[in-house]
Amino acid sequence: MEMLHRKKHYILFPLCLIVLTGCWSSQEIEELSFGIAKGIDLADEESVEQEMDVGYPKRNLITLTDQIILPEVTVAEGPPSQKPYQNVSHTGDSIHEMLRENRLERNSVTSHHLKAIVIGEGIARKISIQNLINQLLRDNVSRRSSLLLIAKGKASETLETQGKEIPGEQLKEIATNESTKLLQMVTIGDASSKMASNRSFLLQSVVKEKEENKFAGAAIIQGKTKKLVGFLSEEEIGGISWITAKGKGGLVKTYDEEKKQLIVYEILSMKSRIKPMVQGNEISFDVKIKSEGRITEDWLYPGNAIDNDRFLKAAEKEVEGKVRRMVEETLTKIQKEYEADVAGFGTQLGIHYPRVWEKVEKDWDKEFSQVPVNLNVKINIKTYSAKGSK
Repeated sequence: MEMLHRKKHYILFPLCLIVLTGCWSSQEIEELSFGIAKGIDLADEESVEQEMDVGYPKRNLITLTDQIILPEVTVAEGPPSQKPYQNVSHTGDSIHEMLRENRLERNSVTSHHLKAIVIGEGIARKISIQNLINQLLRDNVSRRSSLLLIAKGKASETLETQGKEIPGEQLKEIATNESTKLLQMVTIGDASSKMASNRSFLLQSVVKEKEENKFAGAAIIQGKTKKLVGFLSEEEIGGISWITAKGKGGLVKTYDEEKKQLIVYEILSMKSRIKPMVQGNEISFDVKIKSEGRITEDWLYPGNAIDNDRFLKAAEKEVEGKVRRMVEETLTKIQKEYEADVAGFGTQLGIHYPRVWEKVEKDWDKEFSQVPVNLNVKINIKTYSAKGSK
């Protein structure tokens, strides 16, 4: 019995050694370069690229910028003497090829921690977004949860800041803010799903302003071409948020029409219902919007305005009018100017009238540009900030 027990130990001991040896393909952490963000732009003529004999045919079409964290700077004690990141650019016509070139010059760049992919306005208008992110979606290392943004101007400019912050991290942090002027963030996985169904959609746009990045408006990606066709303003994003009820928090600023004085409404909740209607060959939509909130600022009644029910009713009408105008202006932009359903009207038509949707789906954006949309907006002011409630 004792001999049998010893034999078990003899067998288990070498097995433990095999298990504890670790991964054969492991790399030391100091040998890795951690990519935090990528920028994709139309290429400029670059003398460095022209002088290099790469040994294979290549067109200078795309410039890919990798933002790499410098661990030796981020973990150093005391204030950093240099930026904690480095931007490295390559030019060519294949994203995968440029990534390989990067590996020839430095240690392997890993995308496990990739936060954001920024595509420049110029290239987004010329080349399909689907083509630009194709390799990143196929790569089994890149995260499908990485944010996808459109830069007004060059993407590479948004990956440079004057301070010591890491721009890729900064973009991710801004995206967590809650406002009706910001879109729900779209990842490369989300974008891939939308493009696969040929649906038009919005991407948050970012602009470099006074050496700092700012989220400003939204980029319209057309369903058929998968290319950028134009931008919505922050106010127009607000209109989309009211139609879809996907906004989180936010303010509506308006003015008393008679006295021309400021009224600020804080959104506590919003609801919306898009109801399609079909009569014969005619398609239309009813959009019903409801919101509850409070007045947080007004220049009309410096006293206890809560006692004035007439004021609150008038304020509700003013806010309703402001929301209606915002939504109407947004609908005009997406229907008449860009012919792109980025608010989900087609989705609702497909749910309620699947046979009708089958007939119009192929050319829906064009059909949508002619469809009547009826609005009903109801605002209920529940409280007057700290002054009391109705």
